Amino acid sequence: MTERCCSFRRLIALVFGVFVLIPAAAAQCPEPDPSATLARAWRDKQPFSGLPPALSIKAAACVRERLVGALRVSLGPVAGYKVALSNPALQKKFGASGPLRGTLLTRMLVVESAMPVAVKFGARPVVEADLLVEVGDESINDARTPLQALRGLSRVMPFIELADLVVAEGEPLNAAVITAINAGARGGVFGQGILVEPTQRFADALRDMRVITTDEKGNELANADGAAILGHPLNAVLWLVEDIRNSGGRLRVGDKLSLGAYSMPIAPYSEMRLNVRYVGLPGEPQINVRFK
Repeated sequence: MTERCCSFRRLIALVFGVFVLIPAAAAQCPEPDPSATLARAWRDKQPFSGLPPALSIKAAACVRERLVGALRVSLGPVAGYKVALSNPALQKKFGASGPLRGTLLTRMLVVESAMPVAVKFGARPVVEADLLVEVGDESINDARTPLQALRGLSRVMPFIELADLVVAEGEPLNAAVITAINAGARGGVFGQGILVEPTQRFADALRDMRVITTDEKGNELANADGAAILGHPLNAVLWLVEDIRNSGGRLRVGDKLSLGAYSMPIAPYSEMRLNVRYVGLPGEPQINVRFK
């Protein structure tokens, strides 16, 4: 019965052109299921308490998928994915064996503009310098090397992630909890970016670039090289390809992928202005966000 049900759901997804991750861990959801309460707290921008302290990764993945399903009603279809804990030091800190995945929905992502972002954009808002890439060819699903991954991309875009820790202060924040809260995905602001050159030279530029974050006074808040993300930002793309494949899905043309943080989480404050520059990429793209 279960097999027939899942086959029917996959058929519906194919007929309507909708990509649906069917979580293998569906039977692993915790009881009572906290996902509806978590979704309500997320929408109300209120810190959430009550995730089971010994939550398993499989159970957390089930909570994540149900949370994303609830948020899609107001935030639209899947726009892409994010990689969290792309730094080995952060993986160790939160007890993770590797990176974690979150889902980005259409209305989470906005184009850079002069309009300010509200300081209180989430329950526990934090800001990070990041990098966004866009899928240009579904051959990316077969990529096994950084250069093959690059050939499946169309654009590289400057990106400031607007993340949300969601859970109340004092609550445990480990790999399972981060998974359950959809890797803290709340939103982000991206710039026009640059077209990908599917060459080793461009791949090397991504690895060797400097990502420099400054505030409204010109103070340097972070300075990291491209390799700070899994040794090469394209390794984050490869990780996402494999992780989504293991969940029974595929990346689609147009999907936007947030590859990881190039700064520690920064608490926003009124009139803060963040500038992130990608020194070493063609044209040295940058992005600015003001908070109010």
